[in-house]
Amino acid sequence: MRRPPWLPDRWRLGLGLLLGPYLVGSVLLVAIPGLLSLGLAFTTYDGLTPPVFVGFTNFRLLASDPLVPVALGNTLLFIVLAVPLRIGGALVLALLLQRRRSGAGTARVAVYLPAVIPDVAYALVWLWVFNPLFGPVNLALGALGLPMPGWLADPSTAKIPFVVMAAFTLGEGFVVLLAARKGVPAAIYEAGALEGGGSWALFRGLTLPLLMPWLVLLTFRDIILGFQWTFGPATVMTGGGPYYSTFFVPQLIYEEAFDRFRYGTGSALMLLVAVMSGALMVGLWLILRARRYGDVA
Repeated sequence: MRRPPWLPDRWRLGLGLLLGPYLVGSVLLVAIPGLLSLGLAFTTYDGLTPPVFVGFTNFRLLASDPLVPVALGNTLLFIVLAVPLRIGGALVLALLLQRRRSGAGTARVAVYLPAVIPDVAYALVWLWVFNPLFGPVNLALGALGLPMPGWLADPSTAKIPFVVMAAFTLGEGFVVLLAARKGVPAAIYEAGALEGGGSWALFRGLTLPLLMPWLVLLTFRDIILGFQWTFGPATVMTGGGPYYSTFFVPQLIYEEAFDRFRYGTGSALMLLVAVMSGALMVGLWLILRARRYGDVA
């Protein structure tokens, strides 16, 4: 049966209707503000008087600001700790739940659920979980006779709740790796088993190499996401304290622009974050091209 000649046009129309709101929102809420911030990064602007071009003065101010290395160090430490946990957890759960078995569907929903909870509600839940007085974590530690840290009230442990929170929001990576694992033909594993390969050998020799493109992609994606994910939880849970131990780059951008009304320096810092994210994307493209993953040109 021949396909009706009107089907491709209707398909394109339907696709356009589905993508239209997203594209309009992206242009209005992301592209245009991004271009405006790019211009403001080279000006001094307080939101009241007209912006004045100052060249690279804002970047020199950021270089001498003592809060910049603090926020950048906290953010990088968070990324170093959280990203491996998110990727490793998503991989383990995808391998455990990729087969159809009793309760697997419910478990998949439970794994993905934290990824769709609003940031503020999610932060409030964990604020209660790590409460040093009546939070379930310290109650469990006390019942076992173990020390009960101050968590968010102690600078030495304040970052740990944020890392744990991020580790539970692995739903998107889990779905990607689950789909990638299900896309591997079963015949490959049957052939490996016939060659005498055990479970560990099959994982190391087949599963891991076949999933590596997706693992690389998710790793770079999580690194970029780590530069911005902390804003909501840190604002709700600690406000950047105690003693700036949870003061991350997104908070510094917000304070520069909306607390101190220095939109120029806030935009300059945001531009630096965008440049770092772009560099990571270029690095990802180079890795994919060098490894000849997919059809990367």
